[in-house]
Amino acid sequence: MKILIIGGTGETGRWFARFYKKHGFDVVIWGINKKKEIAEEMGVSFADDIDNEIRSSDIVMISVPINKTEKTISDIAPKMSSGSLLMDITSIKTGPMEAMKKYAPEDVEILGSHPMFGPSIPDIRGQIVIFTPVRSSKWFPIIKSLYEDNGAHIEILEALEHDRMMAVVQGLTHFAYITIGTVFREIEFDVAKSRRFMSPMYDIMLDLVGRILAQNPYLYAMIQMNPEVAKVHKVYIEQCNRMADIVKKKDIEGFVGLMKKASTHFGDTESALRRSEKLIGTKIAEHEELVRSIGSQRALKHIYSGVVHIGIIKKVMPRTVILERGGKNIKFLIENVRLLNEKELYSWKSANMNNVTRDVSVYIPAASDADVIKSVIAGSEGIVSADIIDVYKRQNTHSVTYRLTVFGDRNASIVQENVEKLLKGIGCKVR
Repeated sequence: MKILIIGGTGETGRWFARFYKKHGFDVVIWGINKKKEIAEEMGVSFADDIDNEIRSSDIVMISVPINKTEKTISDIAPKMSSGSLLMDITSIKTGPMEAMKKYAPEDVEILGSHPMFGPSIPDIRGQIVIFTPVRSSKWFPIIKSLYEDNGAHIEILEALEHDRMMAVVQGLTHFAYITIGTVFREIEFDVAKSRRFMSPMYDIMLDLVGRILAQNPYLYAMIQMNPEVAKVHKVYIEQCNRMADIVKKKDIEGFVGLMKKASTHFGDTESALRRSEKLIGTKIAEHEELVRSIGSQRALKHIYSGVVHIGIIKKVMPRTVILERGGKNIKFLIENVRLLNEKELYSWKSANMNNVTRDVSVYIPAASDADVIKSVIAGSEGIVSADIIDVYKRQNTHSVTYRLTVFGDRNASIVQENVEKLLKGIGCKVR
């Protein structure tokens, strides 16, 4: 099947181009910026003749900014072939769905969709996708099955209900966090300094605010243009003013009453408390593991560069960790690195270090199993692997040569010496 992604050179369009290519689709992308190199990089085609690609595609997906979606639909939809599918991936549904129904020929199926994740997510598994199926009896089961088979959770909403839900899920949430960010600026609050005094909840809240502020402001502006958002904004601002007035009057009972009513309406606050404690516990556990590692050799993998740094953990502070390597102290922001566990470190050393080999030949007791001894050697400190490269049997004489692969950051002579001591301890005689 052939899918044409309009806006396929953008981040979200590229995510779906890779997804559909991975699952056997003939993928063609088009973008107003004409960046054909993006198509080449992903191994898909670029639509040089856009009208021909529209006519010959089984599916046309619209992945353009929200404010351009309806105009794009009006340009694209009339050119589509009978039996094909027109599909959008926009976070607002009412306008795009009306545009698809208006401009798509009657024999073209239409399907609204809203993936509840961004292009930084590596895989669709575990993610929520909302569908608004209209005139899609043939294609909706195919697309739904594709997403579900790859681990996505599917929700179905009609357009107006979707927009009302997203007015809170996205509109209110983003509005509140962005407003916190603008308050920081307005009162000239030193965010970096405040981290020195932060509680776990404040730490998480700051990261959520920063996460949103770090992303494309045009995208977040367009999400706020959901026609249902204005009603939510009005109530939110009224409630902020109401609570501010209660605080100004020092009305403790009024504040408590308002909070209790909100708690009752929220429902199941206990589950929310447990989930948030789990999140906080994860952050605390990561920090505690770093503290326990002070004085030990550990490996830190930089989340963005992928570079692994191995050294002695010297000092751990609330936001930074100092690693000693080669006589030099290197400071890392904790949020930028991940502490590798022993198995991960072993795998990395095995694959990336200039490991060395040493051969050890021994006479082993006649009743001994050379393979069992090999497994004992392989578990020794500093050993990547152990192999048997030569066996000599003659009457009561049983000679075996083991090839040791030693980690490149270890002294191979000392490791070999320790292995020989081990072999002697279990009754072997080094040749």
